Parts: sequence; structure tokens; C-alpha cells
Amino acid sequence: MTAPRRIITLIGLALFLVVPELGLAKHLPTVAGVDPMYVQEWFWWALLAVALLYVLAVERRSLTSIGFRRPSGKTFVFGVLFGVLGVAGIVAIYSLLFPALHLQLPAQEMEKLLHTPFWYRFFLVTRAATMEETLFRGYGIERTAELTGSRWLAGAVTWVLFTLAHLSAWGWAQLIVAGYGGLVLTVLYLWRRDLVSNMIAHWVTDGAGFLLPHG
Repeated sequence: MTAPRRIITLIGLALFLVVPELGLAKHLPTVAGVDPMYVQEWFWWALLAVALLYVLAVERRSLTSIGFRRPSGKTFVFGVLFGVLGVAGIVAIYSLLFPALHLQLPAQEMEKLLHTPFWYRFFLVTRAATMEETLFRGYGIERTAELTGSRWLAGAVTWVLFTLAHLSAWGWAQLIVAGYGGLVLTVLYLWRRDLVSNMIAHWVTDGAGFLLPHG
């Protein structure tokens, strides 16, 4: 990798792996008449757009360089299978591990989210699956691997950063859930290198928690 390419890659990694760790979305200026939650969503969609433009216009590379492939039957099969694996593990964490460790997520935050309109939760799940997989798995793993020469190291680094990015919103207990989900998604990407498959798996996992009826 040439020195200019290395600098451009480092800048990209700083933008798209570090910015999600800073909790900036919670400190955006308020917009009159608009719920802050919606403003935060605009911020994340904008960051995703910047990332894609950065790859195309600044790095002058195609989106295949960050894992975008033409979907095939296997894309959907593995996406759904790993999504189900993610859901099963998270159910076990909530029902077995959390009670054993006397842990729970902030009930007020969860209730607030579950009482938002369905359309908002649908777009929230879609945004998380699209943006987080593009930044952490696609861009993060591919570019970190290019810098370090190790895909497994890249997977480990981005997995840790993905997990920590969920701390500010839900607290320490959520790190267990995010850590498990991130591990499943990291393994899927390292194995398949199919970003759309990862997005499907992420969507299935989050959709089961935020879109299905709760008793």
C-alpha cells in the first residue's frame, strides 16, 4: 500500500470507526418541532452516505472493495440463518445469563423505544443493519485488514469497537448482547465477505427485538 493510500485509509477508519464511538448523535442541535430521535437517525444516514461517497470519490474504489456483492440465493440463506442464530443467542442471554448475573437493560429506555411508531422502528432497524454493517464489517474489516495484513485481527478490532459503540445508549449490560451479536456478524463476514448477507442477518436479529409484538 502506498503512503498516500495509507493516509486516506487511516482517515477513513478514523471517520467511520471512531465517530460512532463518540456519541455525537445525542448532542446534535435541536430542530423545532422534530423529535430528537428523528434527528439522530438523519445523522446516521448522513454518515452512511459520507462513507459510501468517501469510497467512491476519495478512495476512487468500487463498493465491492467493502463487501458489496450482487446478491445470490446464498446471500439470503446465510443472512437468515445467521440472523436466527443471533436471535437464539440473545434470547438465551436475556432469559438465562442476565438473571444469573442479576443484570437488566434500562427498562425506561426500552419501553420508550417500543412505544415509538412501528414505521420509526422499522427504519431504525433498517438503518442499523445498513449503516453498522457497512461501517464496521465492510469498511472497517476490509480497510483494517489492508493496513495490518490480517483479516482476523481486523475482525477482532472492529468487533470490539462495534461492541463499545453500544455502551452510551444502553449501558454495560448491553455490551454482552452487542458483543454476542457482533461476534456472529463478524464471523459471517469473515467467512462470506458478503455485506448484503450481513445486513440481512443484522436486520433479522434487530427486527425480532424491536418489530415483533411483545407480551
